[in-house]
Amino acid sequence: MSKSYTVKRTRRNRTSETAGTIDELTRYFSYVLLTGHSWNNKVNKTPKTIKSLILNLNKAADSSSANGCSDVVYFQ
Repeated sequence: MSKSYTVKRTRRNRTSETAGTIDELTRYFSYVLLTGHSWNNKVNKTPKTIKSLILNLNKAADSSSANGCSDVVYFQ
């Protein structure tokens, strides 16, 4: 049985949560990872750990934002 994790997303003082395994979360956030990868090739589209997923989500959000500093923050 795979371990379940919760990823929290904060934007403009509002927080939302998404729970699931690493594979489910990667599929859920695939668009964020894909758009970030299109701007920055260092964004990993298939992370294997929760720490790597959070790091790549934040890197992807910053890479695809207009000014390079996103107002969206992902954390566990």
